[in-house]
Amino acid sequence: MEVNRYLGLWVWPAIISLPLLMTIGDFYKTIFPSHTYDAEPKQYLHIRNSNGIVFEHEWPSPLGLSLGLLAVVIGQIFTLFYFFTWNAGNFGTLIPVEKNGPPVYSLMEGLKTHLAQPEGFLMLGGYLTITWMFGLMPSSYYSFSGGINWFHVVAQLLIQDFVQYGMHLMEHNLDKRLYRMSHKPHHRFTNPKLFDAFNGSPGDTFLMILVPLIITARIVPANVWSYMTFGSLYANWLCLIHSEYKHSWDTVFGLLGFGTAADHHVHHKLFVFNYGHLFMYWDVLFGTYKNPNHVALFNPDPPLLTK
Repeated sequence: MEVNRYLGLWVWPAIISLPLLMTIGDFYKTIFPSHTYDAEPKQYLHIRNSNGIVFEHEWPSPLGLSLGLLAVVIGQIFTLFYFFTWNAGNFGTLIPVEKNGPPVYSLMEGLKTHLAQPEGFLMLGGYLTITWMFGLMPSSYYSFSGGINWFHVVAQLLIQDFVQYGMHLMEHNLDKRLYRMSHKPHHRFTNPKLFDAFNGSPGDTFLMILVPLIITARIVPANVWSYMTFGSLYANWLCLIHSEYKHSWDTVFGLLGFGTAADHHVHHKLFVFNYGHLFMYWDVLFGTYKNPNHVALFNPDPPLLTK
């Protein structure tokens, strides 16, 4: 049995390795002085209505922000390392999502293009920096206490994906001018590859990533570690669903309703199905889901264990 294709599963805990490491036995307390972080929720921006709007602002410590950005970077490094070693054949046979094969390109050129995308890194990093340093996040997000709350992580992933589903549907259907200006640049990839994940337009990034992030943060009272875990999972999962090959976990993910590379390829190929990214629940619920195994252009999912 070709079980070595399951060795790639290590990438998932690796993606969130920083918050996992820092919260084991509150390890972060042995590294960082207590005055560099908040042990409890704290509101840094106070807005009062008294003869107009009065702003009172304190500057939060940049430690949580720095660790959060570092967590995503580390997750991205592990994701890219996984992808390169996977392409080298270290995790079993490569199965293209589409029967006509993967797009032909240089891995190094693809990497350069991926890392140079302002939509994926500059805009997202700017959003995280501004909202953190100007005290715009809810008070719970500044708290280092409590470790990773997995309920909050899952809630953030679900709500983010649900709002993103709605924004995605809106971009496609509200007005053709909106679609052309925002989302159409991303749809030039009809057989996408992992490096195309953040290759789109600033308008698309704002509507489909930043707006859902703003809404999600106002619903889920996460702490810094849960936010960090969610952020790294979210950013790197978006890359993985753009892969041109089927991951070893895709069969199980499909059974659980989690988004797979093939699910997302359906959207890029047919345009009117599979608007969800991380989950297919919303597509199933609203009748926009198309099973990639029922698309003749795609290779079927392999069985859980192949001979």
